[in-house]
Amino acid sequence: MPELDPEDAKIVTLARSARARTGAAEGAAVRDTDGRTYAACTVDLPSLKLTALQAAVAAAVASGAPGLEAAAIVTDSTESDDPGVAAVRDLAPNASIFFADPTGAPYLP
Repeated sequence: MPELDPEDAKIVTLARSARARTGAAEGAAVRDTDGRTYAACTVDLPSLKLTALQAAVAAAVASGAPGLEAAAIVTDSTESDDPGVAAVRDLAPNASIFFADPTGAPYLP
């Protein structure tokens, strides 16, 4: 996979940080069309379950993001069935979505 541009690498770094800070299974970050970023981790409570990407999209929407340019998810999984991908597509059908392993190395699922 080609090297990410600096803005895309930034959201991968933010996703890695969210995951590491909480010890969650996943970390994710999104960049809105104004350049603001939102990071989140997996939410696994008895009454609320969100993937990291769903949580990051929710944070962006709750903050009034006009749209998304890109999203990144950091996970051990090599599957791309994350429902957060659908949430990104709901808000921005053409947004780039990057997958990275816990070291930050991007991969294609």
